[in-house]
Amino acid sequence: MYLVYILLSEVTGRFYVGHTVDILDRVTRHNDGRSASTKSGRPWALVHTETFESRAEAMARETQIKGWKSAEAIRRLVGERPDL
Repeated sequence: MYLVYILLSEVTGRFYVGHTVDILDRVTRHNDGRSASTKSGRPWALVHTETFESRAEAMARETQIKGWKSAEAIRRLVGERPDL
């Protein structure tokens, strides 16, 4: 099972979109600074996940979300939580 996930930086308010098979390990790696693209935004909160059967499906969805280029569109996806 593959997951597409969205993280929210608790410092910058920026979103990060990725995919993984082990969400707990991946979020830990982001928060430990072991990912160059998210190192400066720590800490990160997991705000959304979607499950897919194949890596190809997950990658296609990740690409779709990243293609929106809009934090507002991502806010709508994650349910417009008031703390976002």
